[in-house]
Amino acid sequence: MTQTFINKPPIIIAHRGASGYRLEHTLASYELAIDLGADYIEPDLVITKDGVLIARHENEISATTDIANHPEFAHLKTTKIIDNEIKTGWFTEDLTIAEIKTLTAKERIPQLRPQNLVYEGIFPIPTFREIIDLAQHKSQAIGRNIGIYPETKHPSYFQSIGLPLEDTLLFSLQTVNLPIFIQSFEVSNLKELSRKTDLPLVQLINDTGQPYDFAINNNPRNYADLLNQKGLKEIAEYAQAIGVNKNLLIPRDNHGQLLSPTSLIIDAHAANLQVHAWTFRNEDFFLPLDCQGNPEQEYQSFFKLGVDGVFSDYPDKALKVKLYE
Repeated sequence: MTQTFINKPPIIIAHRGASGYRLEHTLASYELAIDLGADYIEPDLVITKDGVLIARHENEISATTDIANHPEFAHLKTTKIIDNEIKTGWFTEDLTIAEIKTLTAKERIPQLRPQNLVYEGIFPIPTFREIIDLAQHKSQAIGRNIGIYPETKHPSYFQSIGLPLEDTLLFSLQTVNLPIFIQSFEVSNLKELSRKTDLPLVQLINDTGQPYDFAINNNPRNYADLLNQKGLKEIAEYAQAIGVNKNLLIPRDNHGQLLSPTSLIIDAHAANLQVHAWTFRNEDFFLPLDCQGNPEQEYQSFFKLGVDGVFSDYPDKALKVKLYE
């Protein structure tokens, strides 16, 4: 199932749907993103106790669901170490899909997105299957192929508890005839996926830290080490793109002001890798100092640089700038 890329770059990737306008990772958010012109919808995937892939930002779901209001699940509240971080709350791997379906989504950053609070208590938690069905149905209805861009969250952790994500993900996608990218912050699961599928893979790269699978395998390299010529060449052996923290393309100074661009896009293109940058948002809290109140200006800076795709919480804004470029 090899995909062709027909969309004119940069592709607009709706980050968790149109999450600036609707609660992230809900069917309503993905559907609105499609209606606003996004090329791809982007679900973060975790898994339930009975092996069903669902869309949540994290496997700990107290910040994105109303589970704390469900006394029947009080006994499941616990503390775990996920990717070297201590987390307390409720975890998807301790709940069945039937139990997950009794919950509703809530706004993860209410202080920044009070406009989304009106949707709390309404939308259920979608399965990956439901997201695929939505993309297929909408693609047919509007005559435009909607891509799906899933992220495997905490793959080494889920592997370690006997709930690996990869085979379930590939099984879900085997009859899907839409553009796909599969992304991960880890390296080993992308390498494993590259041996099992022809679907394009995306190595996610942050501006600090290291892939968690490097940490558990005592590999001293960090994300920065993946960005030199040798590292990019290595990524190109198993992936087709890098999904990078946008600060790696245009860094910011201590005041949040944009500095000169790096050579990363040129270097990645030389290694035959696409570059997708994350995450673009309208709120001043997230914007560089020079783009406060003017998110369009930030998009323009990155589009001029030649980025191949952008992850946006406001896909209509990204599309508007793209169309005027």
